[in-house]
Amino acid sequence: MEQVTKDFQNRSLKLERIDTGDYTPEEYDRFLHDIRLVNRFAGDNRALKKTLLREIERENLHEFSVLDVGAGSGELLRVIAKFASRQKRKTELSGLELNERSARAILEESKDFAEIKAIRGDALNLPFAENSFDYAICSLFTHHLTDENIVRTLREMARVARRKIFVIDLHRHKMAYLSYQIFCAGFRISPLVVEDGSLSILRSFVPEELKLLAEKAKLENIAVERHFPFRLVLSGS
Repeated sequence: MEQVTKDFQNRSLKLERIDTGDYTPEEYDRFLHDIRLVNRFAGDNRALKKTLLREIERENLHEFSVLDVGAGSGELLRVIAKFASRQKRKTELSGLELNERSARAILEESKDFAEIKAIRGDALNLPFAENSFDYAICSLFTHHLTDENIVRTLREMARVARRKIFVIDLHRHKMAYLSYQIFCAGFRISPLVVEDGSLSILRSFVPEELKLLAEKAKLENIAVERHFPFRLVLSGS
């Protein structure tokens, strides 16, 4: 326990295997499957509903557009699409991925959602004009980046978003780490997701760190909220 606590003093700089490319195509396909399961139980959908979707309801937007940066397989885009459909709101949803397999996965798993499209591109240089979307979001993406590149990404997201950006990521906490080990053992999560997910927590943030990064990116109206179980949501414009 003492070693785990010590590791939580600062962000880890060790790269995850998913970022180094040290995996087989089969491992990556299993990664996409297992990470959706982890996220469904671990709070990303809940955090999205209590932030972006609540904002849309509060503003009573009859139509809106969202860019998801580092969208993975598009899980959160489908959550937004279902929300918009239930409430009779028109939406345009774009998932940006640098990884070709993930970009294909967005389309493959969103074939029932005509409003969702996939775009290959770099978060550090988004291929869109200013104010191209109402909102820009990302989830469990920023912890993969260095602090410098997080600032660049936040600036890019704010540049293309007319209204606001929302950044969902992990809260670096020893109980988050230990809870993740128990969850993975119970659900027989693949070794790649166990290893990288554990490192993700060590690479993630405490609220003050996210706020400082947002300030360096010169965002306005900055807020960092904690959401159950171990999620942080940064918002700004």
